Amino acid sequence: MRPKVTRAALLREFGAPLELAEVPLPDELPPGSAIVRVRTTTLCGTDAHLWQGAMPFVALPIVLGHEMVGEIVALGPYAGQDALGAPVEIGSRVVWSESVCGHCHGCAVLREPVLCANRGYGFSQRADRWPFVIGGLSEYAYLPPGAHRVVVADDMPDTWAASAGCAVKTVVRAFANAGGVDPGATVVVQGSGPLGLVATALARAGGAGQVITLGGPSGRLRMATAFGADTIIDVTAVTDSDERVAMVEELTGARGADLVIDVAGGPTVNREGVLMCAQRGTHVVVGLAGPGAAAVPMDVVMSRELRVVGSLNGDVGDLVRALRLLTGLADRFAWDALFSDPVGLADADSALKDMATMAAVKAVVDPRMEIS
Repeated sequence: MRPKVTRAALLREFGAPLELAEVPLPDELPPGSAIVRVRTTTLCGTDAHLWQGAMPFVALPIVLGHEMVGEIVALGPYAGQDALGAPVEIGSRVVWSESVCGHCHGCAVLREPVLCANRGYGFSQRADRWPFVIGGLSEYAYLPPGAHRVVVADDMPDTWAASAGCAVKTVVRAFANAGGVDPGATVVVQGSGPLGLVATALARAGGAGQVITLGGPSGRLRMATAFGADTIIDVTAVTDSDERVAMVEELTGARGADLVIDVAGGPTVNREGVLMCAQRGTHVVVGLAGPGAAAVPMDVVMSRELRVVGSLNGDVGDLVRALRLLTGLADRFAWDALFSDPVGLADADSALKDMATMAAVKAVVDPRMEIS
């Protein structure tokens, strides 16, 4: 018998402790939908920002978490296949993309699900309204019809599969939007969080001749070196943005970088990224600049014939490629180093704090840990 309620960690007030509570699950399952038992949720920096109140327009209460893997416990009609045509049945272990509507301009005309006007992130779903829970800090979650799911290979760790749902697929899409890495190219990665570390690894695996990673703190930068960075720049030590630009200029023989990927965000990051680009270079914007962003020098964009490319998260295709990337590069990069030891729902607060303070690269919550 499928569950009617689920235990979840609710965010009722920004900055306040999460509240463990029982939340309803949908009584009926529409065609294409499912209920999953969440096995693992890996936290994203966005989860910490939401918790801290950096996105006050989000309506509360909500269940945080949008990187998760789970087992199917109930299926609606016509929900028996994944995005690749593999069978989905009770007990199948799956990951899934954010739900998309299929009929807006982004979906139907542009054929870009990532641009869906009605895209269903976990933090867009109030926990006091139907369908209540699509976030990962919950024992069970509703999988909407438009959330394309992928059956996970038996030998893939839960943490890897969960992180593919946002962090890894976002990086995969960013490199695809950039046009990939030319052999021997110089790549600058702005950021040493989860996305920055994966981007560093992908740049190295993609054939870059030189990889420069900027970020902090020092522990993450040491990991960036292990993931393929030739040079690291600690932004907590080199606090002047112009000095960071000068360092990249020196490291590249005054030519600049062929590809600069912003996976950090911050007021000066895009200005720096453009100034770090070589002639005909590409700057990919993934991070949010936030308020008070420094002006991007458009004269430099023009005179160097730069490409400035936006890249937003990823769709189910990027998710599939992310899973393949993790498996294909498992012998080159220690993916497990990204993840902290798992905690249960009762300790989700501490996991969020670890993300907010950068004590963890990817905090992990296993909602099954406190279930007897």
